Amino acid sequence: MPARESPVDACPGALRLHKAADGPLARVRLPGGMLTGPQLTALASLAAAFGDGHLELTSRANVQLRALREADPAVLAARLSAAGLLPSETHETVRNIAAPPLADATIRALVTDLDRALCATPALAALPGRFLFAIGPTTLDADVAALPVADEAFAILFAGHDAGLRVAADGVVAALLAAANAFLAERAAQAGSASDAPAWRLHELPNGPARVAVRTAAVLGLPTSTVGAGKPADAPPASVATDGLPLFPPPLEPVRQIGFVREGMGDPTPTLTPAPTLAPAPAPIGVVRQGDGLVAVGALVPLGRLGGEALRLLATARRLVVTPWRGVVVPDLTPEAARRWARALDDAGLPVDPTTRWAGVTACAGRPGCAKSLADVRADADSTSAYSDGLPVHWIGCARGCGSPSGPHVRVEATPSGYAVTRQPDEEMFTGDTARAVAAARRI
Repeated sequence: MPARESPVDACPGALRLHKAADGPLARVRLPGGMLTGPQLTALASLAAAFGDGHLELTSRANVQLRALREADPAVLAARLSAAGLLPSETHETVRNIAAPPLADATIRALVTDLDRALCATPALAALPGRFLFAIGPTTLDADVAALPVADEAFAILFAGHDAGLRVAADGVVAALLAAANAFLAERAAQAGSASDAPAWRLHELPNGPARVAVRTAAVLGLPTSTVGAGKPADAPPASVATDGLPLFPPPLEPVRQIGFVREGMGDPTPTLTPAPTLAPAPAPIGVVRQGDGLVAVGALVPLGRLGGEALRLLATARRLVVTPWRGVVVPDLTPEAARRWARALDDAGLPVDPTTRWAGVTACAGRPGCAKSLADVRADADSTSAYSDGLPVHWIGCARGCGSPSGPHVRVEATPSGYAVTRQPDEEMFTGDTARAVAAARRI
């Protein structure tokens, strides 16, 4: 997680541009990572007209436009709005909604409904730009999440903690909005008690998950002392269809009750334990089954820089999904169409082979785009990366660690004396030649 340098929430957006070393930067939110071919065409046109001609994919499955030195902010906003990529000027930095790359129709509809309802709630414009919603199992650390379980029920998690709150599918949006409002209320109630800096994430509030869970239950009118079972269990690995293709997403274990199902929630400040880790599907690379009879093709975008022929090719797709692995999925294909797409993507420089050297390799912007960076980390990652089936590796130009994965990974940090290679989160150090140190650290 990036280190905080200021109490001011300055997350960039499409209207609030970031002053990077290579020029203004705009971040366009894509709830659920979803966009259409025409929307990608609009983004490519803006990058060509005002920026460096590339789109930059982020670890939250959003898109950034860099080097916007010639951009008129009003024109930029108007063109994004016309493309359906800026539905709200007041809420543009809070539309942070994660979802599985191969989410089914129900999850996709909930993402769209949540985005619409979020933008229609004036008070939630005050959410920090780092506050993250999630619907479905993802690799990201969400502040509030709704995980589908059984019998059309969803478990509501608070910063990864299970308070036992269960809602039906038609109650997911209301529950997540109530949780976001509860976060703001609890943050205001704790103001000045713990730190001068306001909390940006739920886990930053003392006992925040439990307190916000109780506030959320009160708003929804759910009981807070019901006893039962219902914590989501560990999900098994993604299953495999009879044709050998991975089947997404993996199933989750059922729950038995809608409401609160953890004893002790009557306590106004109960102590919660983290929910068992749910196993989201792995990065979709190559041809994978969706679970509805159709297939999809997933490709990695090396170091998240998308441009040229690859960008033009993807813009011809009807629907696309950007992934947190800095990749792109073309969904809803027949097997024959998927094979054609896979060949075309590979020819355009977007790997579709899970054993590509780019699997699990990411980096921050580095030099020359970031003034704080001590190295051109993308160039160094390019010159040293090799395939590994071990831990992912993230290259960073300074101690802030922008874009770092939330789970275990290898951190390659530029320092004044060279790269420091550590295995996170235990910070075990690996020394010597950088390429060899990275290879050793990734082995598990």
